Amino acid sequence: MKIKHAPLLDTKKVEEIYSEKDGVSISYVCTTDLNASDNPVDIFYRETPHPEFGNRYFGLYHRNGALMITGTDQVENYDFGMIQDAEGEWWYSQSHHDCLMIDGKMIDGGRVYVRGNGIEIFKIRDGKFVTLAEAEVADGVDLPGMIPETPDKPDDWPDFVENFEFR
Repeated sequence: MKIKHAPLLDTKKVEEIYSEKDGVSISYVCTTDLNASDNPVDIFYRETPHPEFGNRYFGLYHRNGALMITGTDQVENYDFGMIQDAEGEWWYSQSHHDCLMIDGKMIDGGRVYVRGNGIEIFKIRDGKFVTLAEAEVADGVDLPGMIPETPDKPDDWPDFVENFEFR
């Protein structure tokens, strides 16, 4: 899957610097708002948690002329609405007021809302974009049509639970 990004920094250079510094592979994930509207952050991923801070994702952004770093594990909680262009590449709105119109489709809203047409929802898992359905399966969510396992009735359930009827 080819995803179009508009990073703030030279992501290859950041990957090189932090991979060498931390002694683990670092990869660019995306550029998105986190807590502040229209203040995108370049998000990077490492497979193992940081030994001091415990995060697997970190973000780099500019504030008042300085380069800032922050933990960004919450990126796996966000929905990314995406549209696909005529060449099969996927585009996402990076921030609240980043409206993209491509090949008759539109995406807007960043992580604040998803608005547009021709949209599919993606999530981030283990440093990569996956479809919403793939994320739900990975997270153990029962999807429509899946039959969940039914545990045996525990001995301490009251008898009325077995015979309960809705009216």
